[in-house]
Amino acid sequence: MDDAIKTERRGAVLTVTLDRPKANAIDAATSRRMGDVFAGFRDDDELRVAVVTGAGDKFFSAGWDLKAAADGEGADADWGVGGFAGLQQLPDLNKPVIAAVNGMAVGGGFELALSADIIIAADTARFALPEINVGILADAATLKLPKRIPYHVAMDVLLTGRWMEAEEAARWGLVSEVVPAVDLMSRAGEIADLLADGPPLVFAAIKDVMRRTETMGFHEAIRRVDAREFETVDRLYGSEDMLEGATAFAEKRKPQWKGR
Repeated sequence: MDDAIKTERRGAVLTVTLDRPKANAIDAATSRRMGDVFAGFRDDDELRVAVVTGAGDKFFSAGWDLKAAADGEGADADWGVGGFAGLQQLPDLNKPVIAAVNGMAVGGGFELALSADIIIAADTARFALPEINVGILADAATLKLPKRIPYHVAMDVLLTGRWMEAEEAARWGLVSEVVPAVDLMSRAGEIADLLADGPPLVFAAIKDVMRRTETMGFHEAIRRVDAREFETVDRLYGSEDMLEGATAFAEKRKPQWKGR
């Protein structure tokens, strides 16, 4: 099972590669392993950014392993600490995650990409939610996709199960950029290095505030931020890093972030 999830540490960056030929599909055991990996990333103070991708050049991930489903694995299976694919429901993940979509992102594979903070795509990448064809609900995508792209485009994708090519995904803002397939991982590495060199306490506050205020009105949300009611915000505003940022600006030098 460990062979299905390959990890590589490079400084403060963790690359997680889903490697289950032929389609990088995810069964419950693989999902639990992915949850353990991403929980370890969350809890490791030396790691600041994760990149998730698929092995090969055809599939990022085909989503739920329907062969496992046919053998009796239900939608209510134990998907692990992070929910399906390890990211969707992982609590308190306040570090940036980049999805490098190398090929087809289908169903739960599309939802895995949506669980990242930044999505970059190879020019050969394609996206689809074909769950309607097997009589199941693309639950996470139904919740997330209409908030990421125009409502009618999201509904078109959800209701028809059609393919969305990489260039269309970029046009609607679903992915931040499209690059030649040969350049995908180097570009993901560039973005990861940029983030790894950034202020981790600010990143944590950004992710935490966005998550906790999602259902709040603006005035209530900003009141709670200003009152430092969120632990990540309170920690940031009392940190060495905040002083370092101001000092580095005054001294016209690059800040040295410590995460404390």
